[in-house]
Amino acid sequence: MKTSSTEENYIKAIYKLEEGQVKNAVTTNDIAARLSMQPATVTDMIKKLAEKKLITYKKYYGVSLTEKGKTIALDIIRKHRLWEVFLVKKLKFKWDEVHDIAEQLEHINSDELIQKLDDFLENPKFDPHGDAIPDRDGKIKTIKSIPLSIASKKLTYIFSGVSNHETRFLQHLTNLNLSLGNTIDVDSINEYDGSLKIKINKSHNEFLSEQVASCILVHPKNDK
Repeated sequence: MKTSSTEENYIKAIYKLEEGQVKNAVTTNDIAARLSMQPATVTDMIKKLAEKKLITYKKYYGVSLTEKGKTIALDIIRKHRLWEVFLVKKLKFKWDEVHDIAEQLEHINSDELIQKLDDFLENPKFDPHGDAIPDRDGKIKTIKSIPLSIASKKLTYIFSGVSNHETRFLQHLTNLNLSLGNTIDVDSINEYDGSLKIKINKSHNEFLSEQVASCILVHPKNDK
């Protein structure tokens, strides 16, 4: 089914919103806030998506993706994350520079190109931010991660991802010499403000605010 880049942006936004909440349906206000659009404009688009059977929509209840809609969403996400890997690994962009470029490239409509890109990159499972890349069948390999802010002082963790993809946040982690795959040990936690003293790769210490630590995702070193 042919979809426009605008429609694809809506579909991906709905998928992301569904991913991040417990309730079954996403409201038009949720979508409007995520895409920085007026609710009336969102309502017009979701009616079009409903006509294409990509979403189900009930007035005053909300929106949810159909199986067709989920398939398209996962395909867009797959393309986006593969392009991010390509930009970082092959073109040497920094991890804080690739999102906007990948936003444009994700709308290229060529299954053959994307599969060749996947093979060229040796079928990566995760993008430069630690987000899982769906395979060609839409299946995703996930890692059970937790925010560093609730990590135990008794375990060594692996830095596996971020929940904040903003450029300034990623640049801040780079300035702290923190990158995916680093080991992290929590040396101490300040009871007053929740800030952490951590050791990176068993070699150097850094201090993190609770706000920063809550956006760093980790899993215990012995987990696979």
